[in-house]
Amino acid sequence: MDDGVRSEAATGESAITVRGLRKSFGGLPVYSGFDLDVRRGDILAIFGPNGCGKSTFINMAAGLMPIDGGSILYGGRTVRQTRIGYVFQNYREALFPWLRAEENIRYPLRRLGLPRREIDRRLQQLATDFQVRFDLRRYPYELSGGQQQLVSVMRALAVEPEVLFLDEPFSALDYETTLDLRALLQDVLKRLRVTTILVSHDLEESIALSDRLLMLTRRPTAVADDVAVDLPWPRTSHTLSEPSFVALKRRCLDVFEAAVAGRV
Repeated sequence: MDDGVRSEAATGESAITVRGLRKSFGGLPVYSGFDLDVRRGDILAIFGPNGCGKSTFINMAAGLMPIDGGSILYGGRTVRQTRIGYVFQNYREALFPWLRAEENIRYPLRRLGLPRREIDRRLQQLATDFQVRFDLRRYPYELSGGQQQLVSVMRALAVEPEVLFLDEPFSALDYETTLDLRALLQDVLKRLRVTTILVSHDLEESIALSDRLLMLTRRPTAVADDVAVDLPWPRTSHTLSEPSFVALKRRCLDVFEAAVAGRV
């Protein structure tokens, strides 16, 4: 990271350390010597122009895509040595349609070899945390889009991840459902102190759900701004109209417009 854009995580314990990250497609660089630190327990949102490599970054960080060079470490460990959770944008393809909702949530826990009593305990705790009011014995196709995405979130958190990745998790949902899920998710993430990286194309959402907002440039991707989101938790629909939120959004919009125009 440039000296002029220092990580807000520099003074805290880093859960994620990225150094010299490189990635190219077709000989064209997306990341070329990219550095980043994410403090333990923080929610980091990543925002930038289309095609700047937001989803590419979290796919590399989650071990779903190889890197060309550099390193991504979790407390000094590799991603294979780290418990991670991942919530995909397309909930319809993320869930196993032949399994009931509760079995989708249990699936990664069975893969871990946990005893049935512990699996049932975690499932019940998640249902309580997320105030589930629908029948988890139903199949995904019997659930609404918001309910399916909630099941995806619960499945990702069932393994008690050290790091959670959210790839535009609400983009396919209506606004009312999005507000409800945001409220539930922020409560659980902040209470459990789950280190989280959120990718979103929605600036309002990126600010509302984060402790820190990383604004990216066009390719080759660099940091345009590293914004501390010093707004009190919890954040509600009223937060979106408060002067401090509006001012922060205006600052980020200015940075984004400059990034789109190639001025940063």
